[in-house]
Parts: sequence; C-alpha cells; structure tokens
Amino acid sequence: MKPYMKVSLAALAIGVGVWVGSVYSNTAIGAGTSQPGTADDPVVTKSYVDQQIQKALNGGTNAGSGSSAGSNSGSTGTGSTGGDTSLPPVVSGASDAVEIVTVKPGQQLIGASGAEFIVRSGKAVIVSEGTNGVADLTDGVDLTNGQAAPTNHLLSFPRDGRGITVLDGNKYSLTVMVRGGYTLK
Repeated sequence: MKPYMKVSLAALAIGVGVWVGSVYSNTAIGAGTSQPGTADDPVVTKSYVDQQIQKALNGGTNAGSGSSAGSNSGSTGTGSTGGDTSLPPVVSGASDAVEIVTVKPGQQLIGASGAEFIVRSGKAVIVSEGTNGVADLTDGVDLTNGQAAPTNHLLSFPRDGRGITVLDGNKYSLTVMVRGGYTLK
C-alpha cells in the first residue's frame, strides 16, 4: 500500500472516531437532564428528613408502649431523652451511653435484659441462674454459670438475672463498661 493511502486512511479513521465520540458524548450529556432541586430530583435538608422520620415513627404504631420503662432497675440518677419532653426520664443505666462501673470483691453486677458488658480489667466469672448463660459475642460462645468472663470481650445479657462477679479469692476490683440497665448488688 502506498504511503499517501496509509495517511489518508489514518486521517479518515481519526475523523470517524472523533465524530462517533462527539455523538455519544452529546447523548450522554442529554441523559441526565434533571437538575438537582427540581421536582424530578428534589434536594432535601437534614431537618426535613428528621421531621419525616418523626412523623413516620409517631404516626404508625404506639412508639412508647412502656415495655422498657420497668426494666430500668439500674444505677441511680436520671437523664433526659433530649427530644420530646412528654417522654419519661430515662434511668442512666438504661441509655445507649456507656458507663464505667467498678465491681468490688463480693459484689455482683447483674445486667438487665439486653444489657452489654465489656470487662476491661480484673478477673470476672459469670453469674447465671439455670443452664443458659451469657453470650460472648466476640468469640460466639455461650458462657454458663461459673465460667471465666474474658477481658475485652463483648458480653450480651439476653434476660434479667444474669451478670458477673469478681473471681473468688481475687482481691482486686473489676472495671466494666456497661451499656443498658444493670443492678450492682
């Protein structure tokens, strides 16, 4: 093939490529015609979303059925729910906040239903009535009455009456992170 034919075909190929690219580019630009903030694509604020969520929560079922009000047999003191002032105050041991609790030898830290503990320091053992125990969510095992509670493991208390205590013979206290209701006996 002669050199001028090669150059002509190369120029033609480049020209066709540019033309095809511009056609596809224009159709791609036209695909997203709705502008943000229009009726097709509205822009909403966080306060609007929060307001709609509150409407949905309050409008559907009775959100405050009171099932958790009696299970707050935890530490002393009260907190505020922060939002709606018509709700009763929340006992500090039943909130989503994490509390640091010190358990002295001879004491038992009993979790309310749904409480979560993390033993940060000390030697702890499980206290449980019956055959079922406490769920160690870190290892995925069930710890029964008298078994050692490992440090830095998330322990879940599915029912009332289960907890932890200091290992017999140990003179040091436990430091425990608690989320949920609890009783210190």
